[in-house]
Amino acid sequence: MKKILSLLFALAFLTFDSSAQEKVLKILAIGNSFSEDGIENYLHDLAKADGQQIIIGNMYIGGASIELHVKNSRDDKASYSYRKVGLDGKKVTTKDVSISQAIADENWDYISLQQASPYSGQYDVIMKDLPELITYVKYLKKPHTKLLYHQTWAYQHDSKHGGFANYDNNQSKMYTEIVHATKKINKMKDFVMVIPAGTAIQNARTSTQGDTYTRDGYHLELNYGRFTAACTWYEKLFGKDVRKNSYKPEKVTDLQAQIAKQAAHKAVKKPFKISKVNL
Repeated sequence: MKKILSLLFALAFLTFDSSAQEKVLKILAIGNSFSEDGIENYLHDLAKADGQQIIIGNMYIGGASIELHVKNSRDDKASYSYRKVGLDGKKVTTKDVSISQAIADENWDYISLQQASPYSGQYDVIMKDLPELITYVKYLKKPHTKLLYHQTWAYQHDSKHGGFANYDNNQSKMYTEIVHATKKINKMKDFVMVIPAGTAIQNARTSTQGDTYTRDGYHLELNYGRFTAACTWYEKLFGKDVRKNSYKPEKVTDLQAQIAKQAAHKAVKKPFKISKVNL
């Protein structure tokens, strides 16, 4: 009898251990091209290198603001490009999807919200519509699903983006105001965490790589730029030191990868303050 009980206990433990190992983290972003830059490309690879499983969804409309997301939610408009990275790392894009459809598609662990970059440092503009979007998402999400806020980055110093005028075409001012806004948002009980991608990019700009982290003055450089943001998401979501992760994109040099990982790690430690990267 004792042997049978011991065997049953061992089988139960193995089943529990196996299910724990098979845990899949599921993250959905309601965003725009900045969420595309942050999570669609290298986040899955970082998780895989560490033996973690992840499903990534991104509700994409280029330049979409919180105001637009709210308008779309009111009419349940199927106007998004739903990009989904599955367990195998392959991205499937579905056109004409609504926010409600995407939220119902998976048992999401996290849903991320963010503001369009021209207004990412304008707290009053953000708060004009954010509470309504939060209410809508909370109504549709599963009880266990938690909300995140994506802190985006300041533009390159010579950016030609029209929205740069909101910050007097000054990168330092734009970053400072993004920090000011996200600091306040971080104190809201609605969000369990802020993903400090903006601080990670600002940290990386202090390195020998300099202010080269965008491809057009505002969207992230496709390789080391996007990798820096993905490293930030990885460390924040999984609670693991990204500097110990072995993954490096093929087109990223060893030095660029080191800078990215250090910049991201420092941002997670100090999300509202620039930390110099001595590389």
